[in-house]
Amino acid sequence: MAQRFDTLAAFLAHGYDDVIDVRSPSEYTEDHVPGAISLPVLDDAQRAQVGTLYKADAFSAKITGAALVARNAAAHLEAALAGKPGGWRPLVYCWRGGQRSGSFATILQQIGWRADVIEGGYRSYRRLVAQAMYDAPLRHRLIVLEGHTGTAKTDVLQRLRARGTQVLDLEGLANHRGSVFGAMQGGQPSQKAFEGALASAVLQLDPTRAVVLEAESSKIGNLLIPPAIWKPMLVAPRIRITASLSARARYLAAAYADIVSDAEVLHGILDTLVQFQGKERVGHWHELADQGAFEALACELMEYHYDPRYSKSGERDETDHLGDVVTDALTPEALDGVAGKVAGLVEQVPLAK
Repeated sequence: MAQRFDTLAAFLAHGYDDVIDVRSPSEYTEDHVPGAISLPVLDDAQRAQVGTLYKADAFSAKITGAALVARNAAAHLEAALAGKPGGWRPLVYCWRGGQRSGSFATILQQIGWRADVIEGGYRSYRRLVAQAMYDAPLRHRLIVLEGHTGTAKTDVLQRLRARGTQVLDLEGLANHRGSVFGAMQGGQPSQKAFEGALASAVLQLDPTRAVVLEAESSKIGNLLIPPAIWKPMLVAPRIRITASLSARARYLAAAYADIVSDAEVLHGILDTLVQFQGKERVGHWHELADQGAFEALACELMEYHYDPRYSKSGERDETDHLGDVVTDALTPEALDGVAGKVAGLVEQVPLAK
């Protein structure tokens, strides 16, 4: 039976025991339904093989495809699905809800499992995500946490979450720290996967309560913040964290330990700044890196590169400004205090009706 979902909330609350993605591994890697298990009935090479054969002889392609699907399905039954109980209820999908998911679901049904397919397949899920991230207005009231580079905004955001404040961690979802030094282990998800994770995260938030998120440019690494989030961010009220240059330098030297500990990566990133800062200044930064003077390096990067760009982005009207939180230190204890003050300002925002 084909299951139809008219909203993303209904889709994600499907109620099945497991969701199975039978598309090829590369399709799954690019994006998939949250929590879906990858059990491809055709791998990438096999999918290309059948597609090429189909253009020459559709009937032969169907025979070849069916044989490959049967072999792969047998392998899944003997391995990943071997321990499933008789009452197991899986929901199966492929690209468009066609032959791949239908064939696999039929095999599961013949065994006795209560398998259904998703009407429209992955494309129906993607359509609902795109609607939520590009077309539908955001119901939530956003508050943007801003401050110069190194004011520990991401750290404060996590402390706010621990206190019970609603937050939306864009950098966490994008797996990137939002600067030229922001790359993180594992790399970034695809744009589609980022939007799907973001849409899912938004659905879990209470629209009657404020949501705090960190100030960003329109891109986090290589990923664009979709319009449903970006447009409200531009007009959202703001809370600013302020700290001294020296405190920020100490914080950054520790927070970016993964970058400064890899000389090759660090020097490679510094080289990308030549077009903005010139060879002489960047050459000096290379020297600081070689000397292990990472606090001094962080200090100069902020003074000459990041802080001027922050100031150039323009100050907002005071009507959009909820308050400043000034701190002399960015130690864990000090950041707990910062988070408490930010939470206090957030609590002053009226609840949405």
